[in-house]
Amino acid sequence: LVKYNAIQYNLTPVISTNSVNPDTIFANNEMSLRDIEIYGFDYDYTLAFYSSHLHTLIFNIARDILISNHRYPEGLRKYEYIPNFAVRGLHYDVQKALLMKIDAFHYIQLGTVYRGLHPVPDEEVIAMYEGCHVPLENMSDFYGKSSHGHTMKQFMDIFSLPEMTLLSCVNDFFMRHNIDYEPVHLYKDVKEAIRDVHVKGIMYRAVEADIEKYICYGEQSHAVLKKLSEHGKKMFLITNSPFDFVDRGMSYIVGKDWRDLFDVVIVQADKPSFFNDRRKPFRRVTDKGALLWDRIHRLEKGQIYKQGNLYEFLRLTGWRGSKVLYFGDHIYSDLADLTLKHGWRTGAIIPELRKEIKIMNTEQYVHMMTWLQALTGLIEQMQVHRDSASQAVVEEWIREREAMRPQTKDIFNAQFGSLFRTYHNPTYFSRRLSRFADIYMASISCLLNYDLQHTFFPRRTPLQHESPFWPEQSHVSLSASSQPHRTKAESD
Repeated sequence: LVKYNAIQYNLTPVISTNSVNPDTIFANNEMSLRDIEIYGFDYDYTLAFYSSHLHTLIFNIARDILISNHRYPEGLRKYEYIPNFAVRGLHYDVQKALLMKIDAFHYIQLGTVYRGLHPVPDEEVIAMYEGCHVPLENMSDFYGKSSHGHTMKQFMDIFSLPEMTLLSCVNDFFMRHNIDYEPVHLYKDVKEAIRDVHVKGIMYRAVEADIEKYICYGEQSHAVLKKLSEHGKKMFLITNSPFDFVDRGMSYIVGKDWRDLFDVVIVQADKPSFFNDRRKPFRRVTDKGALLWDRIHRLEKGQIYKQGNLYEFLRLTGWRGSKVLYFGDHIYSDLADLTLKHGWRTGAIIPELRKEIKIMNTEQYVHMMTWLQALTGLIEQMQVHRDSASQAVVEEWIREREAMRPQTKDIFNAQFGSLFRTYHNPTYFSRRLSRFADIYMASISCLLNYDLQHTFFPRRTPLQHESPFWPEQSHVSLSASSQPHRTKAESD
């Protein structure tokens, strides 16, 4: 017990001084900006960042579509959007109507399984799934969709936060009123209602009508684009959003001359099929939105193009391989195909990162994680002693560790915890992020902290069978213009 207290006292001050800069660009794969000649961007949540009002808007419109178009009960209007209910990257079991977080090894994180707005007891989850593991054949397909017999849908888009909340609210309403319903129908109806908000232009018109309410100007996208332009970099935009919506937003963020910064602008691209379907040709769009019928022989600066496909884009521009860096917020639709099939470098924009890093830098979190890891180490070392006194101490430590683990979840989000971790493993989201993104950051503005010759190096964390070559706390602190090392609490 003396050793127990000494570890708690000695470890915390060392790690507390080791905070992470939220404006850092983090590397999964070594990459030098010196090699990048062409920069590509998605629009939504990459160049344009939205206020929480947009999620409330999407939720309210989709909820009302369920009532008016799908004949759902009028009582659903009592439900309002819950801003901090869901996190990105969750899985939804379509047939069981359960929302949950799954780790990189396909294990459900107990305590994060919700039916409606209420958690499902661990015993019930274990009984339903015959344990905590979800077999590969039940997982979503490559793009996170539930299809071909898969029962799981993964929500990877920031726009999916209101969809998850609406699913949970409708489930809650039916259960509260003892209404018998088919979960598959509910999922499809909510999915269709959310799609209508986008496809029918309802969301676009609302944002255009009150742009200051919905678009956050402070992400410095204009400064990033200007910096790249001044250094002679080529730039292009590929977005699924329509031209009028993009033009209104970019005019607000950058100015009326925003198109002068881009060598190619492609709207309504229909990603991810844009990266795979060779059949759709590009079509030129006039400033008034009219579609022209002429064949496209080259992609000209100042023009707007619709649809198309990546293979035609590569043929017309010659922009191939690792000299291209493309930024997007959707790991599957924006980044996966580019890195797996075409060798482009990829940058993931993860707005949630800034908030999570700030939490990780707090004294409360550092203290919790330090002690949790110390407890784990003590349990691991002491478990070999089989005498009753030692076993009693170990069992006490195990109970304390189990009691602490929910606290490390709740500090990020009371229902589902961190976007990046289950209790100790990376989340399924984290695993895909590390595979499909060379670098990742909280916003595009993080590029302003680096010169365009900078090389990003992934941190060499020891594999399980390797010993660290130097103590974590011996690292030297770096400035914001370089990559700060992460805390031990983060790396573990």
